[in-house]
Amino acid sequence: MRAEEVKALLAQLASAADTEDSDEWRQRWTALAGGLLDDGTVFDGAYAALPHLIEAAAAMPPGQTVDFWVDLGSIVTAEDRPPVPADLEAGFSAALRAAEEAATRSLLSTGVPAQVCAHLVLACVAFAGHHMGEALWRLRDLREGCLQLVCPGCESDTEIPDFFRDPFHPPVQAPELPDAVRVRAEGHPWGKAAAALRSDALGEGWESFLRVGREVAAAGVPDDMPGQAVLCLVAGMVAVKGSPRRAGREWARTLMSLTGHFRCWDCERIWTIADGLAEHSDGAYPQERPTVPLTEAQTDAAGATASATAGRTDGAGTGTRFRQDGTRVLAAGGTPWSPMVVFSDSAPGSFGSVVALTVVSRPGRPTLVAGGGDRGVVRLWDVADGRLVHDLLPGHPDRIRSMTAMALPGDRFLLASGGDTGTIAVWNPATREPVREPAGDSPGGITGMCAAVIPDGRTLLVTATPRGAVRMWDPDTGECVGRLNPYGSPIQSIAAVPISDSHTLIAASDTAGRLHVWDPAVDDPWKTGAAVQLSARALADADHRVATVATVPTSDRALLATGDDQGVVMLWDLATGTPIGDGLSASTGTAGLPVITATTLRDGRTVLVAGTRHRHRLRIWEPKTGTVDHIALDAGLTCMTTAGADLIVGGDHGVLSLPLARH
Repeated sequence: MRAEEVKALLAQLASAADTEDSDEWRQRWTALAGGLLDDGTVFDGAYAALPHLIEAAAAMPPGQTVDFWVDLGSIVTAEDRPPVPADLEAGFSAALRAAEEAATRSLLSTGVPAQVCAHLVLACVAFAGHHMGEALWRLRDLREGCLQLVCPGCESDTEIPDFFRDPFHPPVQAPELPDAVRVRAEGHPWGKAAAALRSDALGEGWESFLRVGREVAAAGVPDDMPGQAVLCLVAGMVAVKGSPRRAGREWARTLMSLTGHFRCWDCERIWTIADGLAEHSDGAYPQERPTVPLTEAQTDAAGATASATAGRTDGAGTGTRFRQDGTRVLAAGGTPWSPMVVFSDSAPGSFGSVVALTVVSRPGRPTLVAGGGDRGVVRLWDVADGRLVHDLLPGHPDRIRSMTAMALPGDRFLLASGGDTGTIAVWNPATREPVREPAGDSPGGITGMCAAVIPDGRTLLVTATPRGAVRMWDPDTGECVGRLNPYGSPIQSIAAVPISDSHTLIAASDTAGRLHVWDPAVDDPWKTGAAVQLSARALADADHRVATVATVPTSDRALLATGDDQGVVMLWDLATGTPIGDGLSASTGTAGLPVITATTLRDGRTVLVAGTRHRHRLRIWEPKTGTVDHIALDAGLTCMTTAGADLIVGGDHGVLSLPLARH
């Protein structure tokens, strides 16, 4: 931002103040605002320039500056804004008081489009110094329909779809005001706003809400006023000043529903929607329950339970939430879902938190689950009852990051694990002994490993690192027998996808969100062999930046699943590189580092389970039918895998198994 640009805008503002209107200053202000604020970040120089611009805009006719005040509100409530320098603090505070007075005049003097009116009121609230002004960012585009909230307790995201699209009745009860409402001592410009809030502005049933808004305005929106009460003022002003009048009343009723409650999906505590919209400087407190029991319609309207994506859905419907009762998982109505097995001695302790899981499936012998802890210890459990079979000898100087099981010729099975420092250990689970001494030193550690079968009959161990080294090893000798990833892209996830009984392809995602497919059977890593890359057009059209990969077995072939950090999961046919079906869309609380696993049930159905690392929610998706079930965990997810029809979940508090078919 250059000083001459500010001077030029000041001159245009002064000129526009003497004319009816002008678009020239708006165009320059739009360009200049981009230098002050970009993607939520306020840049240096804003605090020095804004007081001069506020003074000039305040001198203009009120009806001309609505957009200016809304933009200014976005700047002063931006998430990434540095503290005001000490030498500018007094001048900037005085400028905000002037902005509050001028913006309130704009609000009262002219009818503005209803949605813009909501933003203007929130900007005025921000200039008054109330934290509820930060809701301006979460309500920037009301046309999107959904409401995005952040739980004040656990910081999980909660999304209420279609919140701004459906007609609403009044919430259960108007917010309560403090016993003694404090009036701002320095005076304020909200008196005329209080007078404008007529009790009949929204019709029958809304009078108590408008009364609350009127009292908030009469007090001057003091900074200790409850957020719910301030939202009554916001909605009320949209009702009386939003244009056209009918749209203003409709939007006001919708906005008034923001005075309700919502239940966080993860921590299950109830909060006011106001607390989910803006961070309270003094902290938020969970509610025991809404003051009056909610009806079904009011629950949907006020977001009292964020259950739009909980339970079984068929794309758009709502369902039930799942809860644990002893050793069973129940639907919200009490219907049993399936038994649950908690693995013994899997809680954090000498073992540490489990961070990697794999399954050792041996014909004619019990199926075992191997888990690697953040203290370098590997444990084996019997998947049938969760019984600890034995610890393997410690083999890593630090935490284990990845594991895989390998079926070798002669009915032999080995278990491999990779550590934070690049150590690779190979174990014989039958003897509890390492095949050889753990070795390796790769900066950044081993981010992923899998077993690759090639047509000459060998099974190779494939490992990947964040430095881009993807190597193939002879698991018995520890000799590196080949390399993949000729471009050296940093790898964050890797999976082996069989294309026949004797041939496996390797799929990997890099840190830039690109997807690579390699054929480990070719000697030259630059040659494609049987590998077909995913369709670049399909990836671009879906805006799908791959963060993790997983193999999806089906009755006739294996597919590749890819997940991004928004929660979208797509299925791919590696024979053609094309997507299959519509995929699994993102939903409430799915943003973050994805974790995916898949299996085929006994009846032939393929199911895929998707979660987010360190979050509490799992989605069980059946691609053929599109149905999705939801499960809430008691602890944050760290890893998961499948053993036949059983889901094995590693979390902050241990390991458990859960049948994927309802019992």
